[in-house]
Amino acid sequence: MNDGAVNWEERIAALWRQIDAMEAAQFVAAIDALAAERPAADAAALFERACARDSVGFESGAEGFYRAALAAGQLDPYRQARASIQLGSTLRILGQLDESERLLAVQLDRYAQTGYGKALYDETRAILALTYLAQGRAVEAACLALETLAPHLSRYQRSVAGNALEIRNAALIDAQRRPLP
Repeated sequence: MNDGAVNWEERIAALWRQIDAMEAAQFVAAIDALAAERPAADAAALFERACARDSVGFESGAEGFYRAALAAGQLDPYRQARASIQLGSTLRILGQLDESERLLAVQLDRYAQTGYGKALYDETRAILALTYLAQGRAVEAACLALETLAPHLSRYQRSVAGNALEIRNAALIDAQRRPLP
C-alpha cells in the first residue's frame, strides 16, 4: 500500500472513531468527501460510503454502494466478507430475504476456498440466522446460531452442535413433507 493509501485509511479510521459525535448526514458527507479523493470505482471508497449509510440507518442508500464495491472485485478478503455480510443484513432489513440468504450462502462457500481464511465466518452465520428468523424459519435460525456458538462453549460443544444439527435436519425434513398451500 502506498503512503497516500495508508494516509487515506488512517483518515477513514479517524473519522469512524468520531461517528457518535456527529449527526448522521454530517458523518455520511464526511465519508463521501474522503471517498471522493479516490477514483469513482474504487472498491474501498465505495465500501466506506456503504458502511457510513448503513451505520446511520440509511440502509436503502447503502445497498447500491455495497453492490458496486463487491462488483468491483478489488476488496481484500476481510472487506469483501464485511461487504457481503453487511449487504446481506441490509437486504434483510429492506425485506429482500431470499437475496439476503443467497448472498450469505455464497459468502459461506468462500470460506471453503483454499487460502480464503475464516475471518468473520461466525459473523456470516449469525447474520444468516437473522435472515432465517425474518423468513419465519425460527428453528433453523436457532439451530444455526447454536451450531455457531458451540465451538466457543467451555463444555458441551459436541453435544450442543450435534443436537442443533439433528433438530435442524429434522425441521428441514418436516418442512419438505408439508404439502404446498
